[in-house]
Amino acid sequence: MTAGLHELLLAPAPDVAPRLLGAVLVCARPGGTVGLRLTEVEAYGGPQDSDLPDPGAHTYRGRTARNASMFGPPGHVYVYFTYGLHHAVNFVCRPEGVGGGVLIRSGEVVLGSEVATQRRLANRSSAPAFASLARGPGNVAQALALTRDDDGAALADLGTAPDPVARAREEVERRGEDTWTGLVLAQRPASDVVVTARTGVSGEGGTDAYPWRYALPGEPTVSPYRKATVKRRRTR
Repeated sequence: MTAGLHELLLAPAPDVAPRLLGAVLVCARPGGTVGLRLTEVEAYGGPQDSDLPDPGAHTYRGRTARNASMFGPPGHVYVYFTYGLHHAVNFVCRPEGVGGGVLIRSGEVVLGSEVATQRRLANRSSAPAFASLARGPGNVAQALALTRDDDGAALADLGTAPDPVARAREEVERRGEDTWTGLVLAQRPASDVVVTARTGVSGEGGTDAYPWRYALPGEPTVSPYRKATVKRRRTR
């Protein structure tokens, strides 16, 4: 992995997340290759005794067997199974031993749309609309064929390009049919971003105190924002 991506992912997730928008994530698998232009991401911090405590993060209560990858070296993926329904994909941030990561919430399929559609049809009776192929974390993981088996896998640095889709195509042709996962960063203004609280996160972590959801404006692939309900203690 070259210094560009590694140095970026050493930073805290709220600094990393908006810079990932527009990047292309490529997952090459035996069943086909899919490339996803990232349009919506969320940042997650660390344990309650860290420099970036985050009550909405899996890391908040410390390292466990399930979240160990979030404390691993940057430039790897953390994949978890949620609600007994689907997987979700994160990029690990911060130096090794410091918990943090960026959840990939949504994206536009720019390579392998037929492959992504077939994967999404596995538990559907009809094909989803193109814009919803990878809208929402579960659909992202299914379209890319990422599961817990990929937890901790290295993320190849595919460079930075003004046209990350074209660069991704070149890498797919160059690498052939090997199994790999990589990212092409986009050269784009970091200021052109929609920022909100995280969607669907319960408790304090889903409030405006954590404005760590980032999306590209005007993108039909971005999932709807759902404000979380803050849990209140019952009083007598």
